[in-house]
Amino acid sequence: MKRSWVGGLALAVCTVPVVAGTPELPANPRTLPMQFVLQEQPSATCGNDCRPAVFASGMITAETPRRFETFATERGLQDGTVVLDSDGGSVLGALGLGRSIRRFGLDTAVGRADRSAGAGKPAVIAPASCESMCAFVLLGGLHREVPARSRVLVHQIWLGDRRDDAVAASYSAEDLVLVQRDIGAIVRYTADMAADMGGAAELIEIALRIPPWEPMRLLTREELRRTRLDMEPTPVATRQTSAAVTPVAMTADRNAAASERGWSAVEGGSGTMLVRRHPLTVEGERIGSFDLSLTCGDTAGTYALTYTERRQSSPTGTEPVALDQVRLWIEQTDVTFEILSSRGDGRQIETVAVATVPAPLVRAFASAATRSISVQTAAGGVPATSIRIGNAGIGKVFGRLEGGCGDRTKPNRDAHARLEAAAR
Repeated sequence: MKRSWVGGLALAVCTVPVVAGTPELPANPRTLPMQFVLQEQPSATCGNDCRPAVFASGMITAETPRRFETFATERGLQDGTVVLDSDGGSVLGALGLGRSIRRFGLDTAVGRADRSAGAGKPAVIAPASCESMCAFVLLGGLHREVPARSRVLVHQIWLGDRRDDAVAASYSAEDLVLVQRDIGAIVRYTADMAADMGGAAELIEIALRIPPWEPMRLLTREELRRTRLDMEPTPVATRQTSAAVTPVAMTADRNAAASERGWSAVEGGSGTMLVRRHPLTVEGERIGSFDLSLTCGDTAGTYALTYTERRQSSPTGTEPVALDQVRLWIEQTDVTFEILSSRGDGRQIETVAVATVPAPLVRAFASAATRSISVQTAAGGVPATSIRIGNAGIGKVFGRLEGGCGDRTKPNRDAHARLEAAAR
């Protein structure tokens, strides 16, 4: 049986009106075979700890492992990070690429090159997605990192030429043999790559639960930690950063800085961030907490606002449910957040949502003696919580954020990592 150009088996793409690879989007680089670009860290910025970053973007094909081996050998790669931005592709190609990364002793991360960084600047990672078989490539790194605004999405493997309408397609016994063989290859690969951790089986189990006619499954931050796809010591879900982060561990720990007593500033390698924590209550009963963080926006004249909530069962025992709406009222303006994820285990729901706010609204909120904003959430179309937050402390630190954003020579178009599948 002949394999398709992506190696016969591929993880099914999201079912959206325009899918990757169709003639409507011929210029989408994510549909092209994976390319590799090496970006060295200037010695002046990293001293004796310079580590190269290899930005790997595009579809994984059967030829990708060979091309990567040639690329790495010609450049003498012995250290560094492979930064992944991919929709996935060939099963065997992905497993081969992951093994190659491990043989070269490289780390892995999810992201893409920040094109706003000028010549001679340190290599930085902007948010991106690692989808389908890309998750197993990520597993090949000695050390693995998924920055807070990047995502890993998985689902079942499927015959590449029948993924668009898997239910209506016909299958032969030879097809089933092919599927079983490649599942076995994934199991063996995962066991080899993950000999030092106990969560590898969970990654396979989650992926194999999601059929090709359902949207890909976004791994929660807790799942990323359990499967060791993210090996950062501090939970990434409790940190917020601006758009670009270095391949080295992020230094800004929002969890430690956020306070219920007022707004505060966090300085890190990726700039200034303003953070605020607030209790989440219903009729005075605390059911969790949430954080708001402000960073430089997608474009000049805007700020990126991130809402991160942890919601537990209510005192009456009612289990929390996933949110489907987060809205903000600031200076008489209604701002709707985009929910990136809202998942949990029945006892706690963790939600991450982002919005873009015009700079004049934030400036007005920060400059007045007393101002407040309101955040309302809803689940299943029914209002869940409504919290009013003041501006205590923001007047003392807002200038640092405003000055840092004003120094940008180019707009930052990656302040919010959005689910790119929705645009395809």
